Amino acid sequence: MAEAVPDISDTPVPLKDPEPEPQSEPKPHPEPEPTVDPTQNDPPVSEDNGGEGGGEEEGGEGGGEEGSNSSVYRYIKEDLFTSEIYKVEIQNLPRFIGFNDLKKFLNKHGLNPHKIKIVGRQTFAFVTFKNQEERDRAMKLVHGMQWKGKVLSVRLAKPKADPIVRKRKQDEGTQGGGQPVPKRPAEEQDAEDETPLSEQIARAVTPLWKIPYEEQLRRKEQEVETVLQNLAREIGNNNKAMLPWLFVQKEKNKNMCCPLEPIRPSPQQTEYRNKCEFVIGMGADGEDKTVGFRLGKYKGGSCAVVSPADTVHTPKSAIRVVQAFQRYIRTTPYAVYSPETYEGHWRQLTVRTSRTNQIMAMVFFNPQKLSEEELGSLKKSLGQYFTEGDGRESRITSLHFVRMGQRTSAGTEDLPCELVAGDEWIHEELLGLKFRISPHSFFQTNTPAAEVLYSAVGEWAQLDQESTVLDVCCGTGTIGISLAKRVKKVIGIELCQEAVEDAKVNAKANNLTNVEFHCGKAEDIFPTVLNAVVSPNVTAIVDPPRAGLHSKVILAIRRAEHLKRLVYVACNAKAAKNNFVDLCRAPSNRVRGSPFRPVRAMAVDLFPQTMHCETILLFERVDYSANANTDANSANDTNSAIADSANANTDANSGSDTNSAIANTEANTADSANTAICTEPQNTQN
Repeated sequence: MAEAVPDISDTPVPLKDPEPEPQSEPKPHPEPEPTVDPTQNDPPVSEDNGGEGGGEEEGGEGGGEEGSNSSVYRYIKEDLFTSEIYKVEIQNLPRFIGFNDLKKFLNKHGLNPHKIKIVGRQTFAFVTFKNQEERDRAMKLVHGMQWKGKVLSVRLAKPKADPIVRKRKQDEGTQGGGQPVPKRPAEEQDAEDETPLSEQIARAVTPLWKIPYEEQLRRKEQEVETVLQNLAREIGNNNKAMLPWLFVQKEKNKNMCCPLEPIRPSPQQTEYRNKCEFVIGMGADGEDKTVGFRLGKYKGGSCAVVSPADTVHTPKSAIRVVQAFQRYIRTTPYAVYSPETYEGHWRQLTVRTSRTNQIMAMVFFNPQKLSEEELGSLKKSLGQYFTEGDGRESRITSLHFVRMGQRTSAGTEDLPCELVAGDEWIHEELLGLKFRISPHSFFQTNTPAAEVLYSAVGEWAQLDQESTVLDVCCGTGTIGISLAKRVKKVIGIELCQEAVEDAKVNAKANNLTNVEFHCGKAEDIFPTVLNAVVSPNVTAIVDPPRAGLHSKVILAIRRAEHLKRLVYVACNAKAAKNNFVDLCRAPSNRVRGSPFRPVRAMAVDLFPQTMHCETILLFERVDYSANANTDANSANDTNSAIADSANANTDANSGSDTNSAIANTEANTADSANTAICTEPQNTQN
């Protein structure tokens, strides 16, 4: 197959092209602590937080150094997958290029990076690929390509050092080349050593646990306020026709792009998590085969595990399962899996609980070279322990065994589950409805707060009996099913096949016949589904993963002029900012259809004791002809002179001037990450 020819015709041309920088003998850069793709988590070793460590050893021409540093690169010599051995450094990037800009640029030219690491406002970035063929193709394609007046160069980059090995070297007092490592002040080390482990783990997984709840809410609301203030500026930069309207909104709403309603608290602030993921490793107290939370991240050089018994967000029922499981694995001959050496077996325990008093446990185990007979014996023993033995007291109703070898993707959702004991799924009750939950299906981790969230979504959607609801990234169908009796039709879209099957069962269990669900990537399915909807009253509700919606979904939404209202539920409003901007940017050759604008926002606290919260934004389609007078009258209340100017500008310039103004910014639009699984951070337990 012939290689794709670079297409840079859409790249904006500066008024005056700067002179390309000399390309002779580019110098390698050490790779400092990077800004990592939030949708990827691929460490150099096979563990959740591995491989994002420092950079003093980085920056060579591929391959690890020999001699005293060879052990920190040992992982790349194992016969196991890591994208670190397919890493390149792209140099001479245009100034002010961010992660999403580079990702969009590479995707545009048919390249699919596995990880992108770009630091601050540097003009270089590190990119990894899944195999040598993709890496070599990227090097051939990008090297010498011109982007915004800069001629890019590409070179091989050295893998990152294993952070655990590097940390051990530091603890031993040496770094690369046998040089001594500066030690932390003794008083800092003593203070940390004297802090009880229960307090250390509380700080790691629930950093706000000592702060009064009202103050937690104030901080979260302030964070959302800052996001909306920044969003006002970004919308203005990308749609000049909205500037008069934005001026009025900022005057009324403390420089925000729309009103921010008071944050809605979680009805339950402790023991609220219905899903917890526990790692299995060496305890911080020296006890082997400890089940709990990590004190730190792998990239920080820490694998120490502490019991969750004293954490405030973990239900007592989940803690009972952890304690029973820990007793069991300590009786087995199988060791804990080591992310450093890839040896061992026990990896992770996931526990899901529900209001119906059902409990699901998923045991993640690396089979290594065990035979099927040995694995069968282990599963039988595990099942008997929790159904007939001492583990009965934990009251597990659904027990699954998951074989987890060396992973090749960021998540575990594609790993098959083997039912060991009990039912295949559990059930949860929400807003008077019943929902089936399979092992890999997404369900909000705080059920009482999810009821608050979904009730608000229903209020804001302004639905009636003629409405059609498009529920994008619907999970087990919770939002759409909770609204189905109020509308004509609900159409759900979800990536996870298990979740779609659950959603269909849930619709039937709740006696709903006006609901349908489709499985696949939202960017592949949504445009077709949207085009097929003929209802005059269409509302989209999107609850995407942390990285936001794919650009194809945004473009389809923009093109569908009959879609007038969109409710966006963001678990990370900062990460979703690019989606917000793209919904509001001016029409152009690429972005067709009238823009939306934010008219209402609110935070809902689904994660007490942490800095995380959900944010709801209501977007409505702009109708320039209908809104010109409204904008002018609204502006007149603030400043009549400005209103007259704004009204004239809106009428005269919303067409060609807007398109020309946006032409120079469109190529800088951040392309949202592919819609995929919704993973949760290990330590913050969001």
